[in-house]
Amino acid sequence: MLRRRIRPLAACLVLLLLSAACASEADDNLLSGESAQSDSDNSSPGSTDGSSSQGTDTLDWSDCGSGECAELDVPVDYDNPDGGTLTLSIERVPARGDRIGALFVNPGGPGGTATDFASQLAFLLPRDITDRFDIVGVDPRGLGSSDIDCGDNPDPQELYGVDYSIDSPEDTTALLDVSHEYVDACQANAGDLLPFLGTENVARDIDAVREAMGDEQLSYLGYSYGTAIGQELAQLFPDRIRAMVIDGVLELGPTGVELATEQAAGFETALQSYADACNDDSDCPLAPDAIAKIEELEAQVEQAPIPADPRDLGPGELSTGLAYPLYSPTLWGTLSEAVANALDGDGSDMVSLADQYLDIADTDIYFAVECLDADWPETPEELLAAGKAAAAESPHFGEPIVNDYVRCAMWPAEEKPLTAVTAPGTPPILVVSTTNDPATPYEAGVRTAERLENGVLLTHEGDGHTIVGQGDDCVDSAVAKYLVDLEPPEDGTTCD
Repeated sequence: MLRRRIRPLAACLVLLLLSAACASEADDNLLSGESAQSDSDNSSPGSTDGSSSQGTDTLDWSDCGSGECAELDVPVDYDNPDGGTLTLSIERVPARGDRIGALFVNPGGPGGTATDFASQLAFLLPRDITDRFDIVGVDPRGLGSSDIDCGDNPDPQELYGVDYSIDSPEDTTALLDVSHEYVDACQANAGDLLPFLGTENVARDIDAVREAMGDEQLSYLGYSYGTAIGQELAQLFPDRIRAMVIDGVLELGPTGVELATEQAAGFETALQSYADACNDDSDCPLAPDAIAKIEELEAQVEQAPIPADPRDLGPGELSTGLAYPLYSPTLWGTLSEAVANALDGDGSDMVSLADQYLDIADTDIYFAVECLDADWPETPEELLAAGKAAAAESPHFGEPIVNDYVRCAMWPAEEKPLTAVTAPGTPPILVVSTTNDPATPYEAGVRTAERLENGVLLTHEGDGHTIVGQGDDCVDSAVAKYLVDLEPPEDGTTCD
């Protein structure tokens, strides 16, 4: 999810966190002579199993590294199918054995490229899954072959170099000025496409690829924002869903401010989990009170930037750098060192964390989707007031997260808010939710599973953003059993 810069990156973070496991898994596969490809050739077997049957695949596939790639032209506007088209980028890693069908995957975002994700995820998912499914990634419209570009004025470092925690009229002016500049650039460089980049159209694109591949039904695994795509697929095409798993749920129906406020609370929960672990560790440089040290640093950068390379550490860099490591406990040690070094007068490590976060984001498509998919305040002033209200409950992340969406109060394309999904007529939809997930709070998964007509909740007790394919045997076994045999776990199952 990265919902905000905190979110524009959430789903990209899924890709990043899985990549580390992917590298290790890939090394093991190479040593054992295995690969994510079929042992015999690079094309999908024609045999099928279960309810997903294979017709004629009309896509022109070609080798592209670890998988096969293709493109498909789809309508810009599905309400006007004879109008303009855009081109989707597609990648698949073919099933290694008897093919059940295609497992479409998406890492989230908005802004995560599903093509790269498919080839990496094929190394991470249980062999029971990769033997039986083509792992297929379709880059959402606005990425890949249909990439939009708002330009680099302002660039991400400028956009997130201002203070999102409003303490003065100068803070307000700086945030609104850089936001107006960014929105104007998006209108100038991508304005014609902006009304057509929402999640409903992304779901229709995936179904168009399913049809082009010749399959009657599809299976789906979506993370973070990818869960929104999955919910729309289920609502629009219930009879075309064979099986669906959504991990780290973005709840549909609440307003944009409500979603951002809840996410801020999720980051506060994750920050406290990090602090508790640090305080209990005698080797943590911020012990015995990590929160106090972080707040000391926040107060310092509000007074004056801390020297750093390649640029000084200010409030904007700090809020971004603090959020990034909360996606995974594997990054908590890096966060501790960055805070300690900044308090000692060198903010370079914290700026590096912020830049790593920004480097994996696609801010343009992120805002193009988020500003369409939810209902936002009519004016920037209303949104900033909502940020101030969120800070009362989430003092470290309320304003940085909510105020990031001030762009949506200025956005040139008309909103088309997504409504809550019940998806009648689908098979079971397995909803995986992690108790201390910072970006997509646990309760959002619980509510979504309850709302879906055939929702099944699988709880993962732990920290971090999403869990499927990250080495938890309990979760991965349940997901594999469902995808392959269509036998979901009992509703309410917990993995700890």
